Amino acid sequence: MCGIAGYFLPDGCPGASLAKAMCDLIRHRGPDDEGYYSDNVCALGMRRLSILDLDTGHQPISNEDGSVWVVFNGEIYNHQQLRAELAGHGHIFRTRSDTEVLVHLYEQFGVEGIAKLRGMFAYAIWDARSRSLLLARDRFGKKPLYYAVLPAGVYFGSELKCLRRAGVPLELDRHALRLYCQFNYIPDPWSPFRSVKKLMPGSWMLFRADGSHTEGQYWSLPQPVSHASGGLTERAACEQVRAVFDEAVRLRMIADVPLGAFLSGGIDSSSVVASMALQSRAPVKTFSIGFEEASHNELAAAALVAGKYNTEHHEIVLRPDCIHLVSSLPRYFDEPFGDSSAIPAFLVSEFAAQHVKVALSGDGGDELFAGYDSVRMTARMRFADYLPQVLRRALGAVGDALPYSAYGKNFLRAISRPDSLSRYFELNSAPYYLRSRLLEADWMLPTGGAYLEQDFAGRTLPDERDPIVQALFFEVRARLTGDMLVKMDRMSMANSLEVRSPMLDHELAGIAMQIPYSWNMRGGLGKRLLVKALGDRLPAELLALPKKGFALPLAKWFRGPLRSYLYDHLTSTPFRRRGIASGAFLQHLLEEHDSGRRDNDYWLYALLMLELWLREWES
Repeated sequence: MCGIAGYFLPDGCPGASLAKAMCDLIRHRGPDDEGYYSDNVCALGMRRLSILDLDTGHQPISNEDGSVWVVFNGEIYNHQQLRAELAGHGHIFRTRSDTEVLVHLYEQFGVEGIAKLRGMFAYAIWDARSRSLLLARDRFGKKPLYYAVLPAGVYFGSELKCLRRAGVPLELDRHALRLYCQFNYIPDPWSPFRSVKKLMPGSWMLFRADGSHTEGQYWSLPQPVSHASGGLTERAACEQVRAVFDEAVRLRMIADVPLGAFLSGGIDSSSVVASMALQSRAPVKTFSIGFEEASHNELAAAALVAGKYNTEHHEIVLRPDCIHLVSSLPRYFDEPFGDSSAIPAFLVSEFAAQHVKVALSGDGGDELFAGYDSVRMTARMRFADYLPQVLRRALGAVGDALPYSAYGKNFLRAISRPDSLSRYFELNSAPYYLRSRLLEADWMLPTGGAYLEQDFAGRTLPDERDPIVQALFFEVRARLTGDMLVKMDRMSMANSLEVRSPMLDHELAGIAMQIPYSWNMRGGLGKRLLVKALGDRLPAELLALPKKGFALPLAKWFRGPLRSYLYDHLTSTPFRRRGIASGAFLQHLLEEHDSGRRDNDYWLYALLMLELWLREWES
């Protein structure tokens, strides 16, 4: 695991000094080693967190004659098989590292070789022979890669701060910030700056010395299905899930450093720990955090699994310095990020990093196996498709006429939406009626959902598709990449910890997408097929527990230790001058939250993170 940065400037490169300065800012991503390469037009840099081949895995790594160089962030789980294949083609290896495989894979197959990789990765390959720079990113976007194409050439880095250090112009992209106000994250390929983009998951870009570039997509998520095909049965699906899941776990247990697992007490992380224990001779190291508030404490559930598999269990009840944590987040994310579960993600990573350098997580189970309430809510709302349009409009008018604080207002407006996709977004992101009152007009996305076609091309499906299929597809292709994986990457890397996600093995995802969603959504619950495939390994008491999610007592903090901090920022003169929010309505949200009548922590946290990030960017 590493952080990478560099640039390709066809008219002349300033050497590696700037690449080193860019990498110095991401030392947390790789505190163990650093390395640089430069010639007259290109410079590559890296910071390394040593996981495999500790002695000879130094980067950058070249081919036999030094004409092709690579810097790499991630892990290639099938590198041994690829090494054998490439050696059969005559390639000579000098190290045991997975990084070196990338060089020879590129030499042998070009960009077509990327599809052979099984892992998480973001890497850059400089080909001095063709004077071209290749950037590539893994299928789900587990590893980040920002880039900026300027008249002088292209700059890239694992984090935005690298490009800022390189002097890339950073004019705010107001449209990207509007997207943040809608979703609480900025989706790929956008960044908060007009000149900077994120390389899309499953994609590559090739930059040439004449200023031209080519981009391509080597993988796309198969569309979820509503009905079984090819004679697939539930029993066969369970057998496939179980076999490929165990293989995915086994591959991610390969490391030359101490390894463990996050254990939240949920089905996904518990299944990962169970599989690890069944495939390991030594006790698995597990890590759980809890809070004093019983509603946010899953330590008892985690202990059930730890006890069943006799893990080397580590747990802690946290009383964190929440002001310090919240104020530090913008420096880690480099962009506004409104998912408050980043805080427990940071805390569990910090805790685990005291004992191990690699941790497996259960990320991806909810997205691939229909575990989220958002998908089940979409299913329950299908009845609205059969209501006459005139009735929908009437119900929407009633909803619009109700005061903000009236319960059912959001439900009525969702019914009035013209199609299932817009209904999904109305239910599962900031509702329009709230945004229209809270945000000033310049911070609102256009109505009608036109932005979906522009900003989420390839991540939404046509309106005539099954609404649940649409919701599942968007959860994986957009929300997972833009929110969940960004959160885990930044929070784990802030603590120099590598996190691996067996649930997001692309071969397992391919199987999951072939499973009809009805097999997962039964009895008002999700992940039923996953439970059927793996549940016999878990304590029966755990399977009966309600889903809690990876959350923290933020609503209580905003009425307690974070209250003054929240007010100091959201009622400050600098924030009011930005013209983001209606002062009167924001004051109403604050007072309503204070009174305990309604928890408004979701919206208040999103605005707080935006304000903190803007101050960080301006400093």
